[in-house]
Amino acid sequence: MSGLRLLAGPDLRSGAEALADHTRRLGAPALGGRPLIETLVRSGLGGRGGASFPVGLKWRAVAAAASKGPAVVIVNGAEGEPQSHKDKVLMATRPHLILDGAFLAARTLRAAQVVLYIGEEHRKAWSAMALALAERPEAERRITRMAGAPNRYVAGESSAAVHLIDAGAATPTTTPPFPRERGVAAVPTLVQNVETLAHVALIARYGDAWYRSVGRRGAAGTVLLTIAGGVKSPGVLEVEAGTTIEEAVGATGGVSEPAAAVLLGGYFGVWLPAMQAWEIPLDGEALRGRGLALGCGVIGVQPAARCGVCDTARIMRYLAEESSAQCGPCFFGLRALSDACSRLAERGTNRDDIARLKRWAVEVPGRGACKHPDGAVMFLRSALSTFADQFASHPAHWRQQPA
Repeated sequence: MSGLRLLAGPDLRSGAEALADHTRRLGAPALGGRPLIETLVRSGLGGRGGASFPVGLKWRAVAAAASKGPAVVIVNGAEGEPQSHKDKVLMATRPHLILDGAFLAARTLRAAQVVLYIGEEHRKAWSAMALALAERPEAERRITRMAGAPNRYVAGESSAAVHLIDAGAATPTTTPPFPRERGVAAVPTLVQNVETLAHVALIARYGDAWYRSVGRRGAAGTVLLTIAGGVKSPGVLEVEAGTTIEEAVGATGGVSEPAAAVLLGGYFGVWLPAMQAWEIPLDGEALRGRGLALGCGVIGVQPAARCGVCDTARIMRYLAEESSAQCGPCFFGLRALSDACSRLAERGTNRDDIARLKRWAVEVPGRGACKHPDGAVMFLRSALSTFADQFASHPAHWRQQPA
C-alpha cells in the first residue's frame, strides 16, 4: 500500500531507530504552541486510541483548562487489547517519533510532567522507549518518568491510567470530570495514544495540508492496523485512511480461507458479516456515519469454518474476567452474560438463554461505573445479529478454538 509515514524509514526488523538516525531522516519539528494546536485542528487528526476524538480540540481543551497552572501529559502505550499489536510495533521501532509528539505536547501545554505509560508485558517496547528517553536532552528526561500498565484490559482507559499514576491501581474512574479537566494530581491531563503522538510529530514538521495530502475516498492521513485471524500474512501495516477493509486485508495477501465475518475494532468493536464489511472505508468520520468505530485498529477475519457462538462465548468470558469489579452491572452483569453464552456454546441452543441475552444487552449499558460493560454489550449485540443463524440452531458442543 502507498502512503507509509509512521513506518517509513529503516526496516522494522532492524529494531528501534536511534536519535541520530531519526533526526537525520526527519529533522526537527517546526511547529509548537498555539500554532500547532490550530494546525492539528485543521488537519482533522482523530485520536488512535479508540474514540477517535479530534486531537486539536482535545489539546485546545487541555490548554484552556491549564491556562493558570500546570498540566500533565500521559503517553498511552498500554495496548491491552489481546489482538492488537500496532502500538507495540510503533514503540519498538519508532520511539523517537512518539517522544517528539510527547514533548511537543508538553511544551505546547506547559506541562510539568510527562509519563510514559507502557504495558508491563510489552518488553521490547518498554526497552526501546527507555533507551530512546536516555538519548533525549536532559531537560526532557528531567520531567519524564515511566509507569508500567498492568496486563489488564481496562488498564488502557484514560481514567485508569490517571488512577494508576495517582493511586497505584489501574482501574477506571467515573467521568466527568474527564482527565483533560481534572487528571493526575487534580490538574488538567492530556492522555494520548502513542500512534496519535507520532502523527502529531509529523504534522508539526510538515503541516496540516501535508497530512491531508494522503488518503482515499475523502479521508485524510494514514492509520496503523493489526490484521488478524484468517488471513495469509497477519500483522501490522500502515494504510491510507479511507482504505476499505477488503483492500487492507488484500495487502496482507488476502484471506487464507472463506470468511464469514469481520471483527472491527477488537473486543470493544463489532462483528460484521464479511460481505457487508469488505466495502467499509477505514476512516473515523465515515465509520461514525455508519454507527461504527475503528477502535484500537484491529481487523479480525473470522473464517467460515469457525464457530461464531463459541468465539463469542470465549471473548465474553474474557471480558467478564477483566471486570474491575467496581459495580454490579459490570461484575455481575457481564458474568451472567458470559455464563449464558457459555451454556449456549456447550449445551446448544436454548431459547430462554437467547431471550436473556437480548434482554440483558438492553438493561446493562449506561449503568456501570465505567464504560467496560457498555463495550462488552456492544460486542455481544453485534454477535447476536451477525451470527443469528448460529445462535438459533447451535448444536451441543464446545470447540476450544484458539483466538
